[in-house]
Amino acid sequence: MLVTGASGLLGRTTVAALQDRGDEVTTMQRRPAGDGSTVGEVLGDVADPVAVARAVVGQDAVLHLAAKVDVVGARADYVRANVEGTRVVVEQARRAGVARLVHVSSPSVAHAGHPLVGVGAGPADPDGARGHYSRTKAAAELLALDADSAALAVLAVRPHLVWGPGDTQLVGRLVERARAGRLVVLGSGAALIDTTYVDDAAAALVAALDACGPAAHGEALVVSGGEPRPVGEILERVCRAAGVPGPRRHLPVRLGRWAGSAVDAVWAATGRTDTPPVTRFLAEQLTTAHWFDQRRTRAVLGWRPAVGIDEGFARLARWHATRGAPPTG
Repeated sequence: MLVTGASGLLGRTTVAALQDRGDEVTTMQRRPAGDGSTVGEVLGDVADPVAVARAVVGQDAVLHLAAKVDVVGARADYVRANVEGTRVVVEQARRAGVARLVHVSSPSVAHAGHPLVGVGAGPADPDGARGHYSRTKAAAELLALDADSAALAVLAVRPHLVWGPGDTQLVGRLVERARAGRLVVLGSGAALIDTTYVDDAAAALVAALDACGPAAHGEALVVSGGEPRPVGEILERVCRAAGVPGPRRHLPVRLGRWAGSAVDAVWAATGRTDTPPVTRFLAEQLTTAHWFDQRRTRAVLGWRPAVGIDEGFARLARWHATRGAPPTG
């Protein structure tokens, strides 16, 4: 099977899980992995039909993870990677006679800034979703599911806030800010959110590949650990596992969202590509409850989390302990 975007944390973990059970895996990414793995590797851009056509030859399934994941950058870059890349993968998979396609999406495609409390996978909304990433991922999910047919079964899976050792997107950024004394809690920190330990998220994607077919196709499923916790607790436990001071300051919600909007405007006007201290999307995520009903997901995939949040934080602490604390900047 083919896995696109295998260089990220979730992609690497899923490829390892597939190999561990004996699957023959080909990966596609823009640069060599350089990790000594024995998987087949195709180098190229998912928006390049020639490269993707080469990658899908002889594959019985595709796990499409490749995406531009960020909070800054031009909309055109997100469209190319997330929308056009998905369009090309779908078209080339169909032409090559691939039978199954699991499209990795995001719960943010259905988040318009309002609380999501014990809900299922609502419809993807390219107009209401927040930011270039979420809007283009929403459009990509709709495109993928529209291709579902008797010849090509398509499932969309939305892993929620995936984290674990080696994570640079969530854990790494939180720890970096905490070490510099710049990590704050917006509002009370009481909003409940779901997260997903990376091994559990990878196991869910493997289960989705197995389930995808005549009995399970044409829908989106949210994947999470199913253990909602207050935002403030999550931040504190990430810091504790890394051995850095937790957040000690609170910023009013209204001020945080205003600051996020102002930062968005400045970054867009100046074309900056470095990670901003806050964005409107991040402010909403940290002050709005979003946790999900997992019954449909678990019924369709036949999957349940095996690690969970407490064991996940224990593993994260052990991982940090083996590396020591890096010097402060």
